[in-house]
Amino acid sequence: MLALFGRRIAILAVVDEIVRSQYMLVPIVEIDDFSEAQTKVRPKVLVATTARWVPTARMALALANAGCAVEAVCPPGHPLSKTSSVRQRFTYHGLWPLVSFADAIAATKPDLIIPGDDRAAQHLHALYDRERRGGNVGGLICKLIERSLGASESFPVVYQRSTFLNLAEQEDIRVPKTAVVMNTGDLEKWGTRFGFPLVLKANGSSGGDGVRIAHTPEEAKRALRTLQAPPLLARAAKRALVDRDTTLVWPSLLRRRSVVNAQAFVSGSEATSAVACWKGAVLAELHFEVLSKTNSAGPATVVRLVENSEMSRAAERMVRRLNLSGLHGFDFILEQHTGNAYLIEINPRTTQVGHLRLGPGRDLPAALYAAVSGETLQSAPRVTQKDTIALFPREWLRDPDSPFLRSGYHDVPWEEPELVRECVRKRHKQWVRYSEEKGLQAIPAVRLPHL
Repeated sequence: MLALFGRRIAILAVVDEIVRSQYMLVPIVEIDDFSEAQTKVRPKVLVATTARWVPTARMALALANAGCAVEAVCPPGHPLSKTSSVRQRFTYHGLWPLVSFADAIAATKPDLIIPGDDRAAQHLHALYDRERRGGNVGGLICKLIERSLGASESFPVVYQRSTFLNLAEQEDIRVPKTAVVMNTGDLEKWGTRFGFPLVLKANGSSGGDGVRIAHTPEEAKRALRTLQAPPLLARAAKRALVDRDTTLVWPSLLRRRSVVNAQAFVSGSEATSAVACWKGAVLAELHFEVLSKTNSAGPATVVRLVENSEMSRAAERMVRRLNLSGLHGFDFILEQHTGNAYLIEINPRTTQVGHLRLGPGRDLPAALYAAVSGETLQSAPRVTQKDTIALFPREWLRDPDSPFLRSGYHDVPWEEPELVRECVRKRHKQWVRYSEEKGLQAIPAVRLPHL
């Protein structure tokens, strides 16, 4: 056991040396084209992210267009580097995440922090706890994190799926039965009581990575073992050395096991809401039905704007109950035969639809800018009159010939050509990797996204 742990520490040291030699915890880009004569002080927003997601770059663009001065802490090679909206970028170091975030906060002194993914929100919660334990609960960092995310009492709730849904049920919100399952015995009891299929979800996961639908007891047991297991050391090392992503190193070394919940299966279509909120009140909201996904458990690629009073009421009640601020998402299932909206989880961060500016009451960046600056809310014109929206680049990456790219609004950021080129390069790399794996001689041509 000691020898195994020693090897893990040795691998960690090698990974740390490689990462530190390439990416120091200092600003890696500084872009400041703003006039010195500008008398209007723009609220400063720090976008904090640990994953190289294009939607985070889209939100940064939307916040800048709404009037915010945007800075970021992110991994090297993030799509944020391909935009013109970010003034400074600081390197996120996966081995020392709280140091990365604290350094960026100290350097930028933002008015607000926007987490771009679940892990980033977890880091901010952990940073708050560290400062509070150090006696700095009234300090700058604690105040800033609460101002950005909401009351600290809500921090543990947003990652405890069963606790969150129990609170929602107390608010008279429709939810599927959900409970933590610690072992196969708990799983068997759940299956006997509620039957199959059932859904298993790991706390703290996102993007469908920690979700499994099981149709039999055997499938459920295999899924539970997979979801509970810590990341393999080989996978963590490969991710760190090849993909420059060190976020799995600590969970692998420390053998951290995930908490898994069983949830009753609701047959129907998926839906999602994104809200901007401030001190427990919803300022602006977007509600969508999901029309297409990358895969059965993955993120949406095509959505349709809807008016749904049940989804709106659920979001408003949970924002008030948890006293939330900033940007949050809520996921639902619209029951097949009734259309009833079942709330299934919360996303304590900006989501991939949050940047869409769809008019008064549906412009999250403008609503947040007004709340932070104290200025009168001025929403931008709708980016489209179409209700069906193909999210770039996901739907294009999924199927370049998708009919949704022509019939709906294809949300391509044409005003940011470098970001578009980066997405095109990503697809080309996917084809190269696929061709090499399959032993193909020809690599399919990459077609540019349709208007």
